[in-house]
Amino acid sequence: MTQPPHDEPTARSQEELREQVEHTRQELGDTVQALADRADVRTRAREKAVAAGEQARAKATQLAHTVEEKLPEPVKQKSAAAAQGAREKAAQADQVWQDKAPRQVRDHRAALLAGAGAVLVACLLIRRRGSR
Repeated sequence: MTQPPHDEPTARSQEELREQVEHTRQELGDTVQALADRADVRTRAREKAVAAGEQARAKATQLAHTVEEKLPEPVKQKSAAAAQGAREKAAQADQVWQDKAPRQVRDHRAALLAGAGAVLVACLLIRRRGSR
């Protein structure tokens, strides 16, 4: 913080002095906040990473549209068919999982309950040791 030059007039009244003090406090607070923001390297790096990621996504989208426009029609049709096939296989796999999962849970109910009980006991023991 710098001192004002001595040739500046000082406050003429207590009210002017209070205003000067308040103004100085405000400036000091702003300066401290600016320094704190500069010192917060982690937040600045995170902000830069987010901005770079957004920029990369925008460029990738733009590039994908450009490539898609330049692709010949047969290639577009093949890629659309491949994407449809992948969606169908994913839907089939999801259906298989939904069909099998409940049966597997029923078949291994005892083991699942024993595992859950063991986890509960371990949590209680850890909690009890931590409170001593």
